[in-house]
Amino acid sequence: MKTKSVLIVCLCFFFISVNAQTNTQETADAVMSKAYAQAKKENKKVLLMFHASWCGWCKRMDANMEKPEVKPYFDKNFVITHLTVLEAKDKKHLENPGAMQMMEKYKGGNSGIPYWLIFNSKGKLLADSRDDAGQNLGCPASEKEVSAFLKKLRKTTRISAKERAAVSKAFIIKE
Repeated sequence: MKTKSVLIVCLCFFFISVNAQTNTQETADAVMSKAYAQAKKENKKVLLMFHASWCGWCKRMDANMEKPEVKPYFDKNFVITHLTVLEAKDKKHLENPGAMQMMEKYKGGNSGIPYWLIFNSKGKLLADSRDDAGQNLGCPASEKEVSAFLKKLRKTTRISAKERAAVSKAFIIKE
């Protein structure tokens, strides 16, 4: 009897863990609908970042936007949301269904990550992470990349000279 109980408990844990790994994330449409609704309510733009669990540059971009000197600017102007793409086979369950299709729709399919887009609260694309030459800025780190990033922020939000200087300081990597 004790052996059967142990076996049943083990099987339950096995099925629970398998089920947990196969649960899918929210769809891209669901994530974006929530972000648009919040942006409309708060009179903000949506900054969408395509990312993956293994992406160091994605983590750096998030960390840069969370730095105390720029967090108030990003919080005031954006609902920041993420869609997970390009995961390894063993982590495909982390991906948002429809996210890769959305990334491809907005010309980011072969761009690498992070790839980001800025939308208004109605879902109209205002800017993407491509520079003037069509290259993905990703997480801007050089002076040239940060300058292109700031150009997109100026196009989509009101950003003061002080805020621009803070963003530059937060993002540029000193070599």
